[in-house]
Amino acid sequence: MSHNSFGHLFRVTTWGESHGPAIGCVVDGCPPRLALTEADIQPFLDRRRPGASRFVTQRQEPDQVRILSGTFEGMTTGTPISLLIENQDQRSKDYGEIKDRFRPGHADIAYELKYGIRDYRGGGRSSARETAMRVAAGAVARRVLEGVTIRGALVQIGEDRIDRAAWDWAAVEENEFWCPDRAAALRWEQRLLEARKSGSSLGAVVEVVAEGVPPGLGAPIYGKLDADIAAALMGINAVKGVEIGEGFAAAALTGEANADEMRMGPDGRVLFGDNHAGGVLGGISTGQPIVARFAVKPTSSILTPRRSVDRFGQEVEVTTRGRHDPCVGIRAVPVGEAMLALVLADHLLRHRAQNPDAPAEARLPRN
Repeated sequence: MSHNSFGHLFRVTTWGESHGPAIGCVVDGCPPRLALTEADIQPFLDRRRPGASRFVTQRQEPDQVRILSGTFEGMTTGTPISLLIENQDQRSKDYGEIKDRFRPGHADIAYELKYGIRDYRGGGRSSARETAMRVAAGAVARRVLEGVTIRGALVQIGEDRIDRAAWDWAAVEENEFWCPDRAAALRWEQRLLEARKSGSSLGAVVEVVAEGVPPGLGAPIYGKLDADIAAALMGINAVKGVEIGEGFAAAALTGEANADEMRMGPDGRVLFGDNHAGGVLGGISTGQPIVARFAVKPTSSILTPRRSVDRFGQEVEVTTRGRHDPCVGIRAVPVGEAMLALVLADHLLRHRAQNPDAPAEARLPRN
């Protein structure tokens, strides 16, 4: 009952703490004969890496990944793939003042009540540092998902949302926020500078999209694809809400507006008029793009003093020092992509095992 593993056929187990000597993961169930080297994983880690811009924590970690097992001559062997990243820029002294104090909004109090012991240095196991291994494992999952494109973007910081009419995927790689709206990115720069200067933080909403997903992934009732996606995204640090497709906005639609009409295209292809369902119906993928969003709370590590208690039952005031993200949602974009990749890889392998002759596209047999 350790709950450090994720997935069924494609299974990932992570280990390590924020200020320990290293973090790592084991990816089990990866098919053999897939091209895989450190160079296939590193670009995704570089996107999540701390210290990469002035709007994220300035902890300097190169996040250089090493493959310790599971490959031979640049190919996966079908055996467990072990990945390792060494921690190099820990500053445990930054947390000495709060080792006996519980930071409001953090998991400190929950860990103490559950285990009776906690690693207070940077949050220990509850730190977002652990998500580097999810990103590394997600890079392996992408090798399984041939023909599937997974992209993420930040669509809201605080109360400021993007203009969806201005959405441009090319813009995502041009700014420090993974923002698809260039005008919004300029506004967010000023908002985050003000938040950081005041010692506060802001929340965010991330959208992840997977295109090229074959129909048939997922299973009725207890193996629903959207349920597993929601669980995976909710499991990311600081995430407090997840929606698929229209999500909560669907409650404001009529049945006519929400239903994605269908028609027949060439060669038996089923064409959808819209994608309010986010690519999933009845827990099973339809062949449309998978669309999910998740809400990330404001970073709880702030300079503004907050009331709390300590391990001795005394009421205290807590100010969190150290190096922290003014908006943790920024670095959550590549993490969200990785978690979506892990779910899709696992479901693809499960689908192939049960139904190896299933079509790769949304087609119906011709009369």
